[in-house]
Amino acid sequence: MISRDMQADLMRSGLNLIGQAISIFDANLRLAVANRAFQVMFDFPDWLTRPGATFEDVIRFQVERGDYGPQADNDEAVRMRVDQARTFQPHYMERTRANGRTISVEGSPLQHGGWIAVYTDITEIRRQEALLRARSEELSEQVLSHAERLSAANRELAATVIALEEAKRVLTEAEARTRHVTEMVPAHIAHVDEQYRYTFSNNQLAQVMPGTPAWVLGHTCDEVLGTETFARIRPHMDIALAGQAQVFEITHAPSGRRIRIALTPDPNTENGRGVYVLSADVTAEVQAREALTHTAKRELAAKMTSGLAHDFGNLLTIIMGLQGRLAKAGLTGDAADQVQATLAAAHRGGALLDRIAAITGPRELTRQPVDLAALLNELAAMARPTLGEGVELRLDLKIPPGPALLAAGPLQDSLLNLILNARDAMAGQGRIRLGAQILGNWLELSVSDTGPGFAPEALTRATEPFFTTKGGQGSGLGLSMVYDHTKLAGGTMRLDNTAQGARVRLRLPWLPFTPTPPMLILLAEDDGDIRTHVREMLTGLGHSVIEAATAAEARELTDLPGLGLILSDIQLGDATGMDLLAGADVPGVLMTSLPEGDARRVGTAYPILTKPFDVAELAAFLAQTCQASAAHD
Repeated sequence: MISRDMQADLMRSGLNLIGQAISIFDANLRLAVANRAFQVMFDFPDWLTRPGATFEDVIRFQVERGDYGPQADNDEAVRMRVDQARTFQPHYMERTRANGRTISVEGSPLQHGGWIAVYTDITEIRRQEALLRARSEELSEQVLSHAERLSAANRELAATVIALEEAKRVLTEAEARTRHVTEMVPAHIAHVDEQYRYTFSNNQLAQVMPGTPAWVLGHTCDEVLGTETFARIRPHMDIALAGQAQVFEITHAPSGRRIRIALTPDPNTENGRGVYVLSADVTAEVQAREALTHTAKRELAAKMTSGLAHDFGNLLTIIMGLQGRLAKAGLTGDAADQVQATLAAAHRGGALLDRIAAITGPRELTRQPVDLAALLNELAAMARPTLGEGVELRLDLKIPPGPALLAAGPLQDSLLNLILNARDAMAGQGRIRLGAQILGNWLELSVSDTGPGFAPEALTRATEPFFTTKGGQGSGLGLSMVYDHTKLAGGTMRLDNTAQGARVRLRLPWLPFTPTPPMLILLAEDDGDIRTHVREMLTGLGHSVIEAATAAEARELTDLPGLGLILSDIQLGDATGMDLLAGADVPGVLMTSLPEGDARRVGTAYPILTKPFDVAELAAFLAQTCQASAAHD
């Protein structure tokens, strides 16, 4: 089946191939169809040959031009012919127009009203007939025969010319449509001959591979793509020239984009072989594929580690509590060193839990009291040995003394990543500045260098996962990780160029640490060892503690006078910590060893502290909770 538009196009082409003029008017005497010969024969303006033109307007145009000879009253002449047309009777007539051409008109009514008229220019026929009548006695039968053949040949030639003109029109329109479609396709379509020279292009190469020229016809692939890029494509091109189709992907080094290229052999190339080329930017597809892979890994890790992480977290909490007691016992020598080593190993175990949880799903940053100046000096001491002799790292710190609530680990990772990026950009020679200042309620950290600065594309795409300007040397995840950590901390990240080089600025909420005033805390925890450890940390911070091993026991204590806070484990055996806090009239917080993303801790409105934790993390958590509660009140 063909579409209605194609049927209409076929009908127009067929009518245009007919040398005679044709018009079809409907029952209301409005033009329904006319071929090109109708307009050309009578030299009509465009508006009279469009569907909907009235028969009266067509006749009036011809009467006023003199095609019906002199008229005493033009309006009467028009009315008379319109009235004749409304009878829809078959008719044949011949008339001579004002330009001297003789036209025959043959009209026939249609079944559903209206009529079709065929107009034939018989000027030459009438002239030949007159000439033949005038000299008929002198012409032999042979001459008459030749005249008839010549007339037939002329008619055949005229029909051929019309057919060729129509074919040319159709081909021109088809070529224009094809060119328009290829230029609209978001991919580069080209043809390359056996000398690797472009013989066709839809001029979209620069959109797929930024930095390449838009016009490539007549140039070789090496000239257009560059030696490095073409060297990776040429082996596939040679195979395609030999007759075997190729589909492969490359990373376009100048732009960092992932390009999929399809090469199809063209055996019909004149004087040799050729290849059709289709190149498309599939960077977004590759990123989505990588993201799906990471998501699958997270889901698998979540299923495998959720239960183990809970038990391991509780175990680490107990170990840290026992070793904390030993540390306070005044041990000396190897015993004291072994206690500290055990505590360090337990902290590393807690960090391992965090890294496992990072695979299973998004993490909330845990803030703790941090001496920012000491943290940045420690970071500089750690980074300088990796920078090389030609790179200088300077600190410019304009921050007040005292601790602030910050996520120290992610912050150090982010700044170290920016410093190493600056080192790579300067190619081992230059100066890096790490600055810190307070702007109102914000902490601004900046890392600037004396390198070449960010490229325009990097300024807009640097935070996209997998985007890199290092070719195969970079993962494209560094700045994306910095951006994620900054947004998670409630901050912003800005990239720009200075007169000296590139600069990255991080703005984070500035939260000076204020210790929580001593208060009475209800501690609900079903594991005795963990309860003892947490109680000692709370009392060490100056708080008074009442303990409960079950939810039922804790409920009996929630109405004690002076109770300032409830700290409860999420899993209490006979109930949940959420159930306990929901029935209390005092602020509450939760603690758990369940990894983030676990269904048992998702959706709760209460703050959650993840085990294992040390006294500094507990102090920071309580301070944040009390500040938030005071602000809410």
